[in-house]
Amino acid sequence: MIADCQLPISDWKTVTLGDVAEFVRGINFKPDDVVLTGTLGTVACMRTKNVQAELDLSDVWSVGEQFVRREDQFLQAGDVLVSSANSWNLVGKCCWIPELPGRASFGGFVSVLRPHRTKVEPRFLYRWFSSDRIQTTLRSFGQQTTNISNLNTDRCLKLPLPLPPLAEQRRIAEILDKAEALRAKRRAVLAQLDTLTQSLFLDLFGDPMMNPKSWETCLLENIAHKITDGTHKTPVYTVSGIEFLSAKDLKDGGVAWGTEKFISEQEHHELVRRCNPELGDILLAKSGSLGNVAIIDRSHQFSLFESLCLIKHDRERIEGQFLTGLLRAPSMLAHLLGKNKGVAIKHLHLVDVRNLRIPLPPISMQREFVRRVEVVEKLKRAQRASLAELDALFATLQHRAFRGEL
Repeated sequence: MIADCQLPISDWKTVTLGDVAEFVRGINFKPDDVVLTGTLGTVACMRTKNVQAELDLSDVWSVGEQFVRREDQFLQAGDVLVSSANSWNLVGKCCWIPELPGRASFGGFVSVLRPHRTKVEPRFLYRWFSSDRIQTTLRSFGQQTTNISNLNTDRCLKLPLPLPPLAEQRRIAEILDKAEALRAKRRAVLAQLDTLTQSLFLDLFGDPMMNPKSWETCLLENIAHKITDGTHKTPVYTVSGIEFLSAKDLKDGGVAWGTEKFISEQEHHELVRRCNPELGDILLAKSGSLGNVAIIDRSHQFSLFESLCLIKHDRERIEGQFLTGLLRAPSMLAHLLGKNKGVAIKHLHLVDVRNLRIPLPPISMQREFVRRVEVVEKLKRAQRASLAELDALFATLQHRAFRGEL
């Protein structure tokens, strides 16, 4: 039960983050040291990929216990796992560590922020550290090296933290946790709607790899005007200009515009001679988040990095919604992953995409699928609008929470 009253702000004090918590660095190992999960004498090892809105346990590496040289390098419930070496816009991203099913550690590109529990409530610390304002500040603390930004933890520990007594910390954390639970439910509904779209595809067309309905098949390149990828050269980024996308910008079945990476118009004009993404074309991640796919839904100019494959499909023979549904099918994704040319970093070659054999049902059936998907998309738009309202409410609560106004 949440108390109705709040403590006056005069009862709060300002400390530094280092007064109430510490950073613990991760373990060091090589990609060849990763072993099969469940191997005797190993521990789970979290990395940047596992740092999502919640700890993502769908793809966890395992390494030998000998790499964990100190007891404090084992994860504890209540830790905050922080992405400490990543692209500049992801450095500082964090997630809460719940009770885990077994012993686990964490790699060198992540760190743990561990609270001193007699001084700070772990959930209060997590809510403060993950707040929009602090996350923006953390990104500004990144020290850029080539393509990686490293979090300056010494500067982080000097951050001022407004701190009420422990009981008030728990009350504030509980309010924010309940608000976040509403957002999580909305995200779960959206995930279920995504599953419905895939069910519609399988119901109409069957598994695309097994092709149980014996549709005509063809190579993907045979129903595409062009299949290419973005520039293989790291561009010169500018403060503003033409938006520049990479594989990480494909999220939740669409393009996450607003990447905040830009290149000059001159460089863009040079790049589009080879790769010119346009409204309605298909984008496929061919490295990193391998297999993510989306239809380009905006007509403004932008350029692509090599991690994205551009498919300019023949729109008279194949519908974009059908092609994205096909590429998202679990069996097709498994097939693509099976062609992975990387070891630690997953990677497809363009020839893998061009030579992909796909079923090609009649265009009339494809359009029926598009019609049904649009009904689902209408529901998703309503859910996204509701989630946006909850996000705005949560941001307001965050702002008030750490000013003593809840």
